Amino acid sequence: MTTAALQTVLTVPQRFRGPEGVANGGWIAGTMAEALNGGRSAVEVTLHAPSPLETELRLEHVANSVSLVHGDKLLVEAIPVAEDLEGPGFVPFTDAARAEAGFVGLKAHPFAECFACGLREPGDGLRIFPGPVEGANMVAAGWRVPFTVSGEDGVPASIIGAVLDCITGWAHFGPGETALLGRLALQIHGHVHPGGRYSVVARPTGRDGRKMFGQSAIYEMDGTLVAAARATWIAPR
Repeated sequence: MTTAALQTVLTVPQRFRGPEGVANGGWIAGTMAEALNGGRSAVEVTLHAPSPLETELRLEHVANSVSLVHGDKLLVEAIPVAEDLEGPGFVPFTDAARAEAGFVGLKAHPFAECFACGLREPGDGLRIFPGPVEGANMVAAGWRVPFTVSGEDGVPASIIGAVLDCITGWAHFGPGETALLGRLALQIHGHVHPGGRYSVVARPTGRDGRKMFGQSAIYEMDGTLVAAARATWIAPR
């Protein structure tokens, strides 16, 4: 990134793709949260249009918001929200890892190249494979954090956003179902450490026509809340 006054140039590397040819929505949301306030207080990110890869985009800081723009087109907007986001409930790491066997994306995955939940090589993609938690209306996965996602200051907000994103969709999806992220509110409460093990948990919180709502979180091994999110997904017509 290079900064000039209140404008920043952002280029999304090919690695951080979600659906084919566009950026992972959670990665974008985390990047926007970092740009707005470091993600330490809650930020609501609305995705108006897909963000292209390997293209110079403008991050524009105006008053108390940040927008991502391509030419004259508004792609994404981030604003602060005055609340603390809570998690859906802790699932121990061993149980979360066991749930992965039920991940419906292993049988039919609409976005197999997705950085967060796709079937890419270990260390390249995050391989978050959420499956149903026995006895609960939740999905979970065990996240073994690859060193390949660490920056100078640890694991950045963009990666945390990606982790919190897709799992809220999989809390709803059955085989062959799909939707796109429309909005993600997220808050980072603590640090994620490369090489660490974390539980990633989500639950569906409602549905209204084409809109699906979900809540997700990352927990440490002892149940400490690391980050939380609230998502809105929009199914195709």
